[in-house]
Amino acid sequence: MLSGRAQELSRNLYSPAMRYFMAAAEAGSIRAASRELNVASSAVNRQILWLEDALGMQLFDRVGRRIRLSQAGELLLAHIRRTYSDFEGTVAELDALKGLRRGSVSIASVESVSEKLLPALISSFRKRYPGIHVSVSVSSSQDAAAKVEAAEADVGFTFDPPENSALTVAFEHELVIGALMSPRHPLAEQGRLGLHDCLKFPVALPAEGLSLRTRLDLVRSRIPGASRTYVEANSLRLMRALAREEDVIGFQTMIGCEDDLASGSLVFKPLTDAPLQADRLCVITSSLRALALAPGMFFDHAVLTMKDNLPSIDAETAT
Repeated sequence: MLSGRAQELSRNLYSPAMRYFMAAAEAGSIRAASRELNVASSAVNRQILWLEDALGMQLFDRVGRRIRLSQAGELLLAHIRRTYSDFEGTVAELDALKGLRRGSVSIASVESVSEKLLPALISSFRKRYPGIHVSVSVSSSQDAAAKVEAAEADVGFTFDPPENSALTVAFEHELVIGALMSPRHPLAEQGRLGLHDCLKFPVALPAEGLSLRTRLDLVRSRIPGASRTYVEANSLRLMRALAREEDVIGFQTMIGCEDDLASGSLVFKPLTDAPLQADRLCVITSSLRALALAPGMFFDHAVLTMKDNLPSIDAETAT
């Protein structure tokens, strides 16, 4: 039998026919089930007859005042018990979350999101649910997607994830890729910039294999005599440090460089080249399994917060 709270909730969530059938099957008679359920015997019998008619099968063999499950009835009873067992476990999890007692969320994120956006999301989430454990793995876009696909992470924050039937892009937001440079740089005061303007100066490029580099290379391949005076790194933080300390230009979206822009130590110049206009920041989940309660609550919190706070392409272009 269900616990008291689960039993109360099930009255509204599950068909009376299923509940009355299970009660009659376990009690062995319609009358005993009616006493257990505190409803009239005729109501119990009517629901069972309706269920038999809907299924087109007899669920009980009636022997005098007693009833005995038919083979079809045994199969249905086993299904209902499994369903109720799952439901009781869910109610326990809901109660645990409501009481802020337990739960866990695993997150795979790219570096830029982990700089400012993700810490803010986690902080605001844990203020509401301090009992939920959060674990974060920071890696490349490809690795973040792979972790979600392999069930090593519940939620992934990545750019341009691969098209994969095992992944669901549950939220996406387009961002412009821009040039990051010191306010002292000769291009800092220039209006519109293309990548060809930047490649006349030393640049710091993302390492090959990163989604950002793939987009930049699409444009670089069309620029004759592109400069090879550059640094390559798989760390956007390192590239920002080079841009602050040297007359080097780095490249990324506005995500991750918020503090440098706010302090004025770096300037963000949106690039006009078409492939760089819509880098897709995505929140991904597995299409092969549903999110458990705690990850689902974090996902909902993250998406709602991001919708309200991410910069728009129009805002970036106006920078």
